[in-house]
Amino acid sequence: MAQSIVTGTVLDPESNEPLPAVNVIEVGTTNGVSTDFDGNFSLKTSSEAGKIVISYVGYEKKSLSFKGNTSLGTIKLLSDNTLEEVVITGSGIIDLAEDRNTPVAVSTIKAAEIQEKAGNWDLPEILKSTPSVQNIKGGGFGEGSMYLRGFDQTNTAFLLNGQPINGMEDGKMYWSNWSGVLDVANAVQVQRGLGSSKLAISSVGGTVNIVTKSIDRREGGFVQQMVGNDDYTKTTAYYSTGVNEKGWSFASLLGHWQGDGYVDYTGGQGQTYFFSVGYQPNDDHTLNVLLTGAPQWHAAAGRGSIGTFLENGRRYNDWNETGIASPNLIEGKYPSGRNIYHKPVANLSWDWTIDDNSSLSTVLYGSLGRGAFASLTKDDNGDFYARSSNNNHNWFGLVSNYTTELSETLTLNAGADVRTYNGIHFRGVTEFLGQNSINESSTFLGDYTISEEYGISPWGMVFNTNTTVGDRLGYNYEEVITYYGLFGQLEYSQDDISAFFQGALSNQDHLVTNEFNYDDSRESEKVSNIGYNLKAGAAYAINDSNKVFVNAGYYSRQPFHDNLLDNNRNSVDLINPAVDNEKITGLEAGYQFGGELFSANFNIYHTIWANRTDPSTNGKNQESAEYRAFQNLGQKQVHSGVELEVFTRPMQNLKVKGYLSLGDWKYKGEVTRRTFDADGVQIGEEEKIDIDDLNVGGAAKVTGGVSADYEILPRFSFDTSWNWYNDQHSEGNFSKEAPPVSLPSYDTVDAGLSFKALVGKDKTNSIQFRVNINNVFDEVYLESVFGTDAASADPTENYKGINKDNNGRFGYGRTWNTSIRFNF
Repeated sequence: MAQSIVTGTVLDPESNEPLPAVNVIEVGTTNGVSTDFDGNFSLKTSSEAGKIVISYVGYEKKSLSFKGNTSLGTIKLLSDNTLEEVVITGSGIIDLAEDRNTPVAVSTIKAAEIQEKAGNWDLPEILKSTPSVQNIKGGGFGEGSMYLRGFDQTNTAFLLNGQPINGMEDGKMYWSNWSGVLDVANAVQVQRGLGSSKLAISSVGGTVNIVTKSIDRREGGFVQQMVGNDDYTKTTAYYSTGVNEKGWSFASLLGHWQGDGYVDYTGGQGQTYFFSVGYQPNDDHTLNVLLTGAPQWHAAAGRGSIGTFLENGRRYNDWNETGIASPNLIEGKYPSGRNIYHKPVANLSWDWTIDDNSSLSTVLYGSLGRGAFASLTKDDNGDFYARSSNNNHNWFGLVSNYTTELSETLTLNAGADVRTYNGIHFRGVTEFLGQNSINESSTFLGDYTISEEYGISPWGMVFNTNTTVGDRLGYNYEEVITYYGLFGQLEYSQDDISAFFQGALSNQDHLVTNEFNYDDSRESEKVSNIGYNLKAGAAYAINDSNKVFVNAGYYSRQPFHDNLLDNNRNSVDLINPAVDNEKITGLEAGYQFGGELFSANFNIYHTIWANRTDPSTNGKNQESAEYRAFQNLGQKQVHSGVELEVFTRPMQNLKVKGYLSLGDWKYKGEVTRRTFDADGVQIGEEEKIDIDDLNVGGAAKVTGGVSADYEILPRFSFDTSWNWYNDQHSEGNFSKEAPPVSLPSYDTVDAGLSFKALVGKDKTNSIQFRVNINNVFDEVYLESVFGTDAASADPTENYKGINKDNNGRFGYGRTWNTSIRFNF
């Protein structure tokens, strides 16, 4: 057979330094060589014409054609923080899409993009330019949220290095507790729909995997200073020793931020810390201990009527209590809500390569959440004090996964997921404002005096030993939630076909202990629920560039803890009739095309969510304007849609990404509705409400966007993104007589500029400058509406067709941040 000689030199794109030990493989063969110390290679091919693939850890693969003896000259690999580079410890626990041959609908944001574009935002902001994701910024620091395929955060599973981090009581995510997660993130992957996670987790819309730093292969670090709008400032420093000759490594990150907030009186500040110690005694074992946390406090923003915002501007905070007390007492700037929280998270991970075919990954983790939502109130003498609603928890768990190759075509995963959660909820005094004590009474304690305060320091709350029952007021209860789960997956892969079957079985126990409203401590009946999920799928690779897949799944999901108990927090009574498991059915199919200059992903999905309990439909009584809460039992939703995501590189220095999501989500049938007053006491009897074919509110059904990154000069680039949202509806106490309100569509444009200067004797260090501008054109838009008041016949009472009496929140106007970063 005819042979050829292919030669070339591989260089780093920024430093122009040669890259040694780069892999050069002839496509379709095992024939290959590595570059020498000067980046040169010479490959004798087995055929006269074909392709070679050049690959190197930390860089994108490159495919080049040859015909006969060919000199490819200088070849520059593009930097790419590949997941293989960063996922080292606990890799068998972290369910990344790349770990399975059968695909899912997925988008991945890597470290380089997180570093540049995250700025001073929460995690949902960096996901907004991916299909079927909508980010809602909220009012204050850490109050953002996201929707995925029309489902809110309680029904999207969030995993930190494979550990479930949604609240075990209600599935909620509070980003103020995770304000430092992007500082330590190496990658964030959003898996829409069924996803690849093997755990029996609370995933309906999808799964978001956050992969943090653990062990770095090389020594290095950075120091960064950022400033932004409204006096925002953030300082961060990171250093890693890399792995030494004895297998040890150490990494740490420290940061501090503070700012006044975009919305009036929503200032805040916090810190980030991260410590990681790794040990690799040999090639078969890797151990890592990790500790991270982000203590913070921030003033909260209220959600007022649309009319109020129109009168006072987008920055208005209707929770501000300016003037209610003397300025020398609270300086006129103490808002009604102040969030204080600290949630240290620690884990010990162990990866064991048992033999060439088998491995075991285990992660033991724990967290101690301490914090409160503090608000101003008056004692019996009319003096103000800050009353706190404390929500503490002790959470411990273990996840272990065994992987073995049964044959060349079959791979088995099996493991366990065990968690125990103790939630502690009570009211107390955060700080006295002018007095030294207050008098209280309860059935449990009788008359007593509170003279101790819990403080406003998130650091102090973790170590505050002042947690006696005698320093509590209003309510005091605890719950213990214990979870035991087993999971497994069998995957078949041969040639162009792959298929998998996955299953999980779990039991969840709930027990509540309550005080204050009883003569003695009362304990609820123990509730146990069995849940399970089944998932299966198959894929066919038509050729090297085209692949199709189909997945299906069924979940029997245990109700959230907060859905099992009476709505009155001073009660230990169970909901009657009892709440059964939710039933979720998911179907999805996809097509993937991968080319050198153009690639695309197309997905279709259909999700049925039945027997849902929804306790979040809060609102006012339309007749009396009295606050009431509504709870829907047996609710059914159907979410369907299509998603398209494209990636192209029309020029070597230009990358363009686009996406379009077309969804439709509706309620089906009728629900049983219970109504409660402000004290959590049920009002009247249950009633049947027809909600068939009403729109599900909260998220835009139609989203689209285009992002571009253009390298103007080497290491000097400009990027911009445009995102559009349409067909969004309100949330609230909906019915056929008061259906959700349709919101006006909106779009925003963001832009950024980056420059990296190489410094140092060997040009191995760099100084990087970055500027981000969000909402460049200062678009005025409603990002969310809560209420079902129909448009008024008087157009002056409406805003873009929406009754001004509905509560809502306008999105942020133009914001900015800029940073300088020294990498070494």
